[in-house]
Formats: sequence, C-alpha cells, structure tokens
Amino acid sequence: MQTASVRRRRRGFLAAIALGAFGCVPMQQPATDVPRGTAWMDATATLDPATTPVYEGDAPMTFAFLKDMRRGDALTLSSYAMGAHSGTHIDAPMHFVPGGASIDKVPLDPLIGPARVIDIADGVQAIDAAELERHRWRGTPRVLFRTRSSLRRWMSSSTFHRDFAFVSADAAQLLADAGVVLVGIDYISAEQFGAPVPRAHQILLGKGIPIVEGLLLEQVPAGEYDLIVLPIKVAGHEGAPARAVVRRRAP
Repeated sequence: MQTASVRRRRRGFLAAIALGAFGCVPMQQPATDVPRGTAWMDATATLDPATTPVYEGDAPMTFAFLKDMRRGDALTLSSYAMGAHSGTHIDAPMHFVPGGASIDKVPLDPLIGPARVIDIADGVQAIDAAELERHRWRGTPRVLFRTRSSLRRWMSSSTFHRDFAFVSADAAQLLADAGVVLVGIDYISAEQFGAPVPRAHQILLGKGIPIVEGLLLEQVPAGEYDLIVLPIKVAGHEGAPARAVVRRRAP
C-alpha cells in the first residue's frame, strides 16, 4: 500500500507534468480585427430630405410625426411620403418594359449573392462598352459601379447633380449578353440625365435584370462582396426603396 507521503509526491509529480504540457501549448490570442467575410457594411443612403438627393421632377420626401412622445403624446407615430425611386432603390422591369414584372414579382435570387464593386474614375461620365472593358467585370453575376458620385459624396447631399455617371446602351448590352443578373450604381439613376430614350434601362430590364440605383458606396472600395438588397414589397408598382448591405468576400 502507498503511504500518504508517497501519494502526495505522486500527485505533485503528475501536476508538474500537466503544467509542463500546458506550457508547451501557445495561448490563443483575442482577435484584433474583424476577419474578411464577416463584417456587413451598409450601402444604403439614409432617407432624409436634408441629405438625400431627389431626381429632378420626382416626388419630394416628406416625413412627419403624427404623434410624438417628445411632445407629450402617449406614443410616437410617423407618416412617410416619397417617390418609389427615393434614395437607394430597385427598378423593376415594369419601370420601362410594357408588361414587365412589378417590384413585388422580382425574384429574390438576383438580389442576394456575390457582387463585384468596380471603380470608375471621376473623369468618366459615360460608362460605355470601351470603359467597361477596361475593368475586370466578366465572371461575376452582379456588377456595382462606384463612380464620381461616391468620390464627391453626392448620395449624401440633397443637391441634385445632372452630370452623374451613367451606363451607356452598349455597356448595358454587354452586361445583359454576359448573363449578369443585377446591375447597381451609386446615384439615383443609371440612365444619362435627359436621355431621349432610356436604352440602358430598356436593355437591362428587358432581360429581367433589376437595377439598383442610389447605392451608398463612399466607404466601399472596389472588390468582391456578398450583396443583399431587398426592396419594400409593394404590389403592382415599378420600383421601391431598398436596404442594401455588402460584406467583403474572403480571398
């Protein structure tokens, strides 16, 4: 039989082995940053008449408090009045295609998935086929253009600018023919201001490709992302404001 002293020495020996073993294992350090592929970024313009542009001639944004607890009411209750194409929004085929799908009928699949943000230089207003081909855009199902509007913070200014960058008809045709399922841009239209015929819209929407306009990409550099952009589900209309979020894809 083991004496008490022997048992004590044995326990001490085993404890020493255990401590030595743990000493050989490096301690896990806490993460110092958020790994790529996990942090969602908001790519939605805040709807605020003081900071959000409205397309020339479109309905103004009017937000009011019908009841307000700050005024002594028992609850806070608001009313919103605005155009369907206010701030960050999605154009459905019905916008420019006779018999096209309304916003509540746009499938979810094009609105969720991998996307590529492409930087367009400040000096470029027309994103035509030649400009598009200067960038690596093929092979991605969703293309988002980050243009002069982001560099100049136009989606954070109530002033409407007519000289925003737009998608030309020949570039729209390339995108549609390549099988792109969604096109986005960082101002409140993808069409040239004052264009006599909305050919870019007709080409993309005619192929059932939803167009996201008014994206807030000021803090979203070019690269590969996961995208979720979901419009308000309004029955029978051609467009609706949407919430858009992006997440950098892991390499």
